[in-house]
Amino acid sequence: MAPRTHRALFSATVFLATCAVIGSFINQKVAAQSANDESTLRDSLHSFTNVYSLVEQNYAEPLNTDKTDKAIYDGAIPGMLHVLDPHSNFYDPKAFAQMREDQHGKYYGVGMTIQPQPTPNGKTKIVVLYPFEGTPSYKAGIRPGDEILTVDGKSTEGMDSTGVATMLKGARGTHVSVTMMREGSSRPLVFDLVRDEIPRPSVDLAFLLSPGIGYIHVSSFIETTSHEVGDALDKFGDIHGLVLDLRGNPGGLLNEAVNMSDKFLQKGQIVVSQRGRAFPDQVYRATRGEEGPKFPIVVLVNRNTASAAEIVSGALQDHDRALIAGETTFGKGLVQTVFQITENTGLALTTYHYYTPSGRLIQRNYDHVSLYDYYYVRDDSDKAKDKSNLEVKLTDSGRTVYGGGGITPDEKIDNLKSNHFQDNLLVHYAFFNFSKHYLASHTVTKDFVVDDAVMQQFKSFLKDTQIEYTDADIAGVDGWIKESIKSELFTSQFGQLEGLKVRAEWDPQIAKAVTFLPEAQTLEDHSKLAQKTNTASAKP
Repeated sequence: MAPRTHRALFSATVFLATCAVIGSFINQKVAAQSANDESTLRDSLHSFTNVYSLVEQNYAEPLNTDKTDKAIYDGAIPGMLHVLDPHSNFYDPKAFAQMREDQHGKYYGVGMTIQPQPTPNGKTKIVVLYPFEGTPSYKAGIRPGDEILTVDGKSTEGMDSTGVATMLKGARGTHVSVTMMREGSSRPLVFDLVRDEIPRPSVDLAFLLSPGIGYIHVSSFIETTSHEVGDALDKFGDIHGLVLDLRGNPGGLLNEAVNMSDKFLQKGQIVVSQRGRAFPDQVYRATRGEEGPKFPIVVLVNRNTASAAEIVSGALQDHDRALIAGETTFGKGLVQTVFQITENTGLALTTYHYYTPSGRLIQRNYDHVSLYDYYYVRDDSDKAKDKSNLEVKLTDSGRTVYGGGGITPDEKIDNLKSNHFQDNLLVHYAFFNFSKHYLASHTVTKDFVVDDAVMQQFKSFLKDTQIEYTDADIAGVDGWIKESIKSELFTSQFGQLEGLKVRAEWDPQIAKAVTFLPEAQTLEDHSKLAQKTNTASAKP
């Protein structure tokens, strides 16, 4: 049998296996299906195999491996799942491997983030965005902006960043030769790198904004998240305020959201509950509870804070343990269980809805909404004005909170909106490329300041690269420009963490969140009073 036919049969088998998993899931967990239901399922599967057979035999072009994979992996299976809900998903071999890697928070490679950039001749080049600190790339002296020419002698011309990244990954202890071109260098640089385990922490930034005020940014929820948060708190020592930044956090592992919440709640308090049709309901509680002296917490969220990050936000809000600031969150309250279909494919099927301690369902309505509109089109302003259709619940101290549409913040902080000039600078990688240009003839120290001389060099760079601007454009976003220049220079000179720290220290939303710490303290005081009152009333 030809390889193409083998592949087609395998893809079709994966589809049928996926259907079987869903069918058996329904059949085992619900009352036995009637004979009519089972007959209907068999007829549907038979119809699919007939359609697939007709397509394979009669389509105008041969169904090669790529087309077969797209028909099954990108067409039939996702189409079936997305009829159910926006979050049930199928993982083909590449996506399944990536999901497992993301959950583990580590992989084996050389440790750098790369991206494509356009060239003047209309092609693209692959450049290093930044090496991760402590990795083989970082230790070898690879810098942001270095252009990757070859990997083990193979040219990267015409390749995308995913293909180049795949070549850079490999077994621990193996060598890979990377040839790069650096601005200011007369000839290419060759690096012999030894692959190693590359940790990808979910707490990518944790430091003191000011004496006694801690800041932690959690980018996702992976197997190590709760430990990372605990380590950050331990390093802070005694603090009297914390800004917990969950902006842009898409979620991740449920148990890590529970374990992280456990660090801030009292022992026994509910973190989240799950209710589904096919499995028993589950309630997750804080098993250890907060240790040491309490401090006020402000949780910073935005419209892209989702899933596990909403579990943490909702639990701390419902128990009056933190003040939530920012924008209304995404609104993902569906829990997916991952079923392995074959050795390297998986099905993430929605099996539960989750509810906050007060009983709020966070999931947004997705009926009669396209996938594009669900993910990208949300009119938060109208929802903020009209809460008549949202379910009303109460926190422990009796504050009103709303469900059915994400976590509504206690204090709104509008997202920063860029203008056309700012967008143009970012599209042209102006700050990234200027940092390469500047560092080719300068060095910076930790006390570096973007002064008038640096700004003049930046303006000259914009002219040389034909990026149009006016003095009014520059003056209107002067602070943002200086922060962006400094951040890119610090990333190149001192590493990614220092660059992120520069951005956080300037970020107006973080600065605004700090001003809400006294309000968070008042919230905590009221919560303690309510608990004492409830305890006293419960005594005989």
